[in-house]
Amino acid sequence: MLSCVRWLQPLLALLSSTLVSCGNSCPPSCLCPDHHTVDCTGQGLTRLPDSIPLDVRRLLLSDNGIPRIPSDFLVLYSDLVYLDLRNNSLSRVEPGTLSTSSRLVFLDLGSNNLTDIPSGTFRDSRSLIKLRLGNNPYLSTVGTDAFSGLSSLRELELERNALSGLDVGVLSQLPSLRVLRLEGNPWVCNCNFAKLFLWLTENQHKLPTGLDGMECSLPVDGRQVDGRQVPLSMLSEDSFRECRGILTLTDYLVVIFSGICVSVAAIMASFFLACTVHCFQRWSKFTKSDKDDMDE
Repeated sequence: MLSCVRWLQPLLALLSSTLVSCGNSCPPSCLCPDHHTVDCTGQGLTRLPDSIPLDVRRLLLSDNGIPRIPSDFLVLYSDLVYLDLRNNSLSRVEPGTLSTSSRLVFLDLGSNNLTDIPSGTFRDSRSLIKLRLGNNPYLSTVGTDAFSGLSSLRELELERNALSGLDVGVLSQLPSLRVLRLEGNPWVCNCNFAKLFLWLTENQHKLPTGLDGMECSLPVDGRQVDGRQVPLSMLSEDSFRECRGILTLTDYLVVIFSGICVSVAAIMASFFLACTVHCFQRWSKFTKSDKDDMDE
C-alpha cells in the first residue's frame, strides 16, 4: 500500500503543478498586471484567447476583431466581475451566454455590430450593475424581456444606436436603474412612441442630458418629415393626443380574445339553462304521471 502511495506522489505533484501553471498563465500577446487581470486590448485578436486563467476577474478584450462569444465561454470563469468587449465585431449575443456569469458586475458591448438584443440575453445576470450597449449602428431591436432579471442594474447605455422605438416594458423591468442613455437614436414620435415618451418625462432625472439630449422625427401619414429632428423637450403629452383612441395590435388581440371568451361562456350558460329546463319539464311530467296513477 505504501509503495503505491509513494508511486502516486510524483504523479499527483506533476498534475497539481500543471493545473496551477495553467490557471496562472497569461495568454500570448496579452498583459497580466496582476493575478486576476488579463489585458488583451488592441492585439488584433479574431477570436477569444486561449489559456485565460480560471480565476480571472477583469478581462479586457476591447479594440480587437472578435466576431462572436461562444455560448459556454463563461462557464469556467465564475469569478469574472469585469468584461470589456468594446469595439469588436460582435453581431449577436446568444441568449443564455451570460446566464452563468453570476458575479459579473460590468459589461461593455459598445461599438460592435449588434443588430438586436433578444429576450433572455441577460437572464440570471442579477449582479450586473453597469451595461454598455451604445454605439452599435445596426442595433434596431430590443426584445421585451431582454433585460429581465437584471434586478441590480443601475446604469444602462443605449445611445447612438439604430433604435426608432422601444417597448416601455423593457425599462419597467429595471427597479434599480439610476442612469439611462438613449440619445443619438433615430426615434420616431409616432403612437408606438407615446408610452415611452410618457415614461421618459416621468424619469427625466435618469437621463444625463434630460429630454434636451433626445430628438425624434415627427411622422405624417406614417412617414418622416424631411428627416428633421425635434427635441423631445418641445413635445408634451398633448402631442400624442391623437393616439389615445388608437388601439395597438395587443389591444385588438385582447378585445378579440375577450369576445371569444364571452361567446363561449354565453353558449355554455345557454346549454346549461336548456338542460336544466329540459330536466325540470321531464321531472314535472313524471311527478304528474305518478299523481294520476295514485288517484286511480
